[in-house]
Amino acid sequence: MSLPESLFNHAGCIAACARGERQALEALYHEEGPRLLGVARRLVRDTALAEDILHDAFIRIWQGASGFDPERGSARGWMFSITRHLALNFLRRHGREVPIDEPYPEYPQALDVLAMSTAPATALADAGRLEHCLGQLPSQRRECLLQAYVDGYSHGEIAARMATPLGTVKAWIKRSLSALRECLG
Repeated sequence: MSLPESLFNHAGCIAACARGERQALEALYHEEGPRLLGVARRLVRDTALAEDILHDAFIRIWQGASGFDPERGSARGWMFSITRHLALNFLRRHGREVPIDEPYPEYPQALDVLAMSTAPATALADAGRLEHCLGQLPSQRRECLLQAYVDGYSHGEIAARMATPLGTVKAWIKRSLSALRECLG
């Protein structure tokens, strides 16, 4: 059973990894491994490949722990970012395409991925807050944000999917993240 995010010390475990404490990496793996595997699997759509990506992500987390800067973001977010980038890099390197003709889910269903991040009671409250804040965004900006962070599309892919200039997509995502931080703050 995983602890609510506020009780598990991601940053402390990463600092312990930087000191060479292997049990800290093991604790991170037990706490976040299933969710990180889900992120990788969602992007590459293949369990075996996702498991390889997860393995590589934990190697990067171990090797890069000393470079983690809590001033730049959360430790948990850093771990998810590493996993997401490895999966996207795999897709780019191997020319694998994610079908764009599949229907894009409405954002409440997409929140299921985000809601798994904490204990059930806290997850429901956090998902409700997140859903409310996402609902405050204009629909195009919300769609860009979800395509980037839930579906794993690059900014260029989102621009192509939405027939919108790349700079506009980047600006929408940046403004949307700021709005979400303020709303959730």
